[in-house]
Amino acid sequence: MYMRKYNSEQQFIVAVCDEDILGKEFSEGELVLKLEESFYKGDEVCEEEVKEALSCATIANITGKRAIACAVDCGCIDPDNIIFIDNIPHAQMVRI
Repeated sequence: MYMRKYNSEQQFIVAVCDEDILGKEFSEGELVLKLEESFYKGDEVCEEEVKEALSCATIANITGKRAIACAVDCGCIDPDNIIFIDNIPHAQMVRI
């Protein structure tokens, strides 16, 4: 998986994407999911690194079967809040 972290004074944003779908675009109806390398491609990481980053994130964008499984496993994403665009799972998280 690829993970990119963004830090600002008030937010810690994490973007996670499975490596096999990075750089691709998926659409279904009016929904379009662009997995741009400029946003998602950071370091190549393992599941534990993803879980650790997501547990600290204030905002997260998570796409792909492996990435979503990590987010669900660590309790950051409820399975009921996952959407599928052209069979690709995607979820977003915001901690307030």
